[in-house]
Amino acid sequence: MSTSDLCQALLGHYCSRRHHQGKDKGKEVLDRKRQVLHLVTQWTTLYRDFLREDEHVKLFMKTLYRFLLDDLYEYPTLEKEQKDLQKLLRLHRRHTAEEYSPHRKSKALSHQLSLKENGLPSRRTQRETREVLCHVYVSMDSYLSVRSLASVVAQGLLQEVAERLDVPLEELVLLAVTYPGEKLLLKPQDRLYSDSLTAVGRLHVCRKDLSEVMNPFTDNAELQQRSARMLSMNTWDVAVTLTNFDWSVFNSIHEQELVYFTFSRHASGGHTVALELLLQRCNEVQLWVMTEVLMCPTLCNRVQLIKKFIKIAAHCKAQRNLNSFFAIVMGLNTAAVSRLSQTWEKVPGKLKKVFLELEMLTDPSLNHKAYRDTFRKTKTPKIPFLPLLLKDITFIHEGNKTFLENLVNFEKLHMIADTVRLIRHCQEDHMGNGMPQKSSPEVQAYVDYLHIIDNQQTLFELSHRLEPRV
Repeated sequence: MSTSDLCQALLGHYCSRRHHQGKDKGKEVLDRKRQVLHLVTQWTTLYRDFLREDEHVKLFMKTLYRFLLDDLYEYPTLEKEQKDLQKLLRLHRRHTAEEYSPHRKSKALSHQLSLKENGLPSRRTQRETREVLCHVYVSMDSYLSVRSLASVVAQGLLQEVAERLDVPLEELVLLAVTYPGEKLLLKPQDRLYSDSLTAVGRLHVCRKDLSEVMNPFTDNAELQQRSARMLSMNTWDVAVTLTNFDWSVFNSIHEQELVYFTFSRHASGGHTVALELLLQRCNEVQLWVMTEVLMCPTLCNRVQLIKKFIKIAAHCKAQRNLNSFFAIVMGLNTAAVSRLSQTWEKVPGKLKKVFLELEMLTDPSLNHKAYRDTFRKTKTPKIPFLPLLLKDITFIHEGNKTFLENLVNFEKLHMIADTVRLIRHCQEDHMGNGMPQKSSPEVQAYVDYLHIIDNQQTLFELSHRLEPRV
């Protein structure tokens, strides 16, 4: 049912007066009204962020409250339900008024920036967590993944990229390549994302003569400097920074996002923003691991990089971040990296053994039994490997009919509810184990701007250049 259909059905059920005789009629009507009010209270409390801006829900809540006030004379025992509903309406109105308050907006922005400077995430409403990972291409096959607010304008993004690349801002321009292939030169104040978080096109940073800023096949000082920068970082700090990023997004995911993603992915109306952001990040971390290793020109540095990534994966596991843990292990296990036999031969046996143990946790046999057993024993808060959780929900959804003989298959819905409820369980922090930790500003700056090659053919070409096939 659509939300508007559900609201209409609930109002009809609340106002219905079925034909009962005698004193049973009043009791049956009262019970039904209570059931509707209880359901509405639970529904709006649990899914407040999703329903807040829905005009059908606003009208429905006001109408239901008016009906309830009219019923108090005949059913005075509904006074408790009336007070509960009144609280929800007041909360909704207060939130709406604050949402559009200029003071509220500036306060929220300064709070968010101060947290970002310290590398700490915050739990914010969906409207305030409109963050994106901008893919800014610096060559045909590689991009910088820039964490930014969806309200970012061309000048702001270009300035961030110029600082990351250490190139003077005045030498760069920002282009948007649309799907027909048209290139648009963006003006400084042009917005890059629509309200539905759709980008204006594929973003490219290039020099003013439209030449590429960097080439992954060029063996120059940039590649040497890149390896040195990564090798100088503390592995625990890198893991902390990855976990802080993942937790800031994961902690804002509502379990309803998984339902929207599974049942109506193409018509989710922006309700899966946080979920899709974390899935995108998982994929990017995997590509980042591959990019760092394959763009390292010297054998000894490549060995050191692989050792670092094994340690970072182990630290992510220790920090209960199974999402980045999986991404790093999968990145090291891809064919383009795992085929570098000369490099892997020089990795110490002790670290190879550690990596083998980490690999076993990603083993898909017996329906990922090794991972599931480990995850079950891990204390909360913790970040699950989201693609596997979505696979479980999709399996339930596609393997069971939603309707059986024109009746709702509640057994299927209960199974899905039990699975998505895992999100809430993972976000719990009863013991004060808190996910966010202070991270190094240098590492924070690096991880917020990952340089990624997303073309598999380019990655394989780099791999074969490093160690040609015998």
